[in-house]
Amino acid sequence: MPESISSTLAPENWPFSLEWLPQPAYMVGGAVRDAILGRTREYLDLDFVIPSNAVKVARAIAHYYNAGFVLLDRERQIARVVFPYATADFAQQEGNSLEVDLHRRDFTVNAIAYNPHTQEIIDPLQGHADLQQGILRMISPANLEDDPLRLMRAYRQASQLGFTIEPATQAAIRLLASHISKVAAERVRVEIGYLLANSQGTPWITSAWEDGLLAPFFKNATHESLIKLVAVDNAAVLLTQNWPQLGTQLQNYIRDRIKTTWLGIAKLTCLVNPDPELAEIELQQLTYSRAEIRGVTTAIKVLPQFQVADMSLREQYFLFHDADIVFPATVVLAIALDNLVEAMSSHKQLRSLMYAPLINRYLNPDDLVAHPTPLVSGKELIITLDVPASPIIGKLLSEIAVAQAEGKVSTSTEAIAFARQLLEG
Repeated sequence: MPESISSTLAPENWPFSLEWLPQPAYMVGGAVRDAILGRTREYLDLDFVIPSNAVKVARAIAHYYNAGFVLLDRERQIARVVFPYATADFAQQEGNSLEVDLHRRDFTVNAIAYNPHTQEIIDPLQGHADLQQGILRMISPANLEDDPLRLMRAYRQASQLGFTIEPATQAAIRLLASHISKVAAERVRVEIGYLLANSQGTPWITSAWEDGLLAPFFKNATHESLIKLVAVDNAAVLLTQNWPQLGTQLQNYIRDRIKTTWLGIAKLTCLVNPDPELAEIELQQLTYSRAEIRGVTTAIKVLPQFQVADMSLREQYFLFHDADIVFPATVVLAIALDNLVEAMSSHKQLRSLMYAPLINRYLNPDDLVAHPTPLVSGKELIITLDVPASPIIGKLLSEIAVAQAEGKVSTSTEAIAFARQLLEG
């Protein structure tokens, strides 16, 4: 075995000592595959197969290292130990030998084992050869049918590894596609999330749709939806070249704990029903979070406002107010859709420049149209004007903000006088 592989998989790099593993014990799956490919990860994700007492071993390691412990599957004896910068899964060997266990896995490249005690690689299905050729090959159609999420995982792994799917494997996926509806929606959502995260996933999400895997989850997705995904990727590149700060924001997660980027929100918007209320139901069924659903539905609602020609300051103020933090996702979507209308490449630069004034306002924290600084609070208006709390207060605050952007008021005194005038009018 090449020294680089053994050093990558070496127990010195693990969050726990090798002596905790019984003999025999094997590392399997993604960590072994990535070590052979020379791919490194900041966060270690290790999978071990143990002939017996897998949960007991995991529990003992978690206890000794004061790490998190999760029982993933009591029946199949699978447990997870969570360390600060690593996760280790321990599974009971399936069948009476390691070889039987490896034959029950999804793809040959994931059916390579490493014995940390002997530094031996066990590869009964020639996964190493497929890794060298960049091919994702199923072990058997029955294995894919056994866990239909593997059907979607093929596209995600092909995207992440830069591989192709072997033709017989893709043909089997097409035949088994209807089985995907048996999988829990949240498991499918995670795979789709990986494919929406970057431009490498776009051709594969297109293949997944063509092969019948997306229809049960995105009933409104059409071939045009997938063309929009490509347009969004292209628009994101264009925006990043012209406004690097905005490009960075598109790659930011919408919340610290929600691993969906604003670019992912823009692309998700292309796949759902164009009616925000129906899109919300669709996304709820796929177990998306409230923040993700709000991002998509806001983008759908605000998009028509971006298409208004020669916007007044007032119209711009309400666009920024309504778009709020969803602005990066919505502007990339607006440019993408415009580029589809004007498909000739010579127009693309012009199309993005149409939105330059809005983007420059958004990126300027001192811009009063995009980022108004309130001159007065609602409470001040209630007390000073002696009016009851009601929706009128919100409307007055909006009108003051517009007047401030237009240069009509600049102090709290002027703002209150302006509000009084509006009430009397």
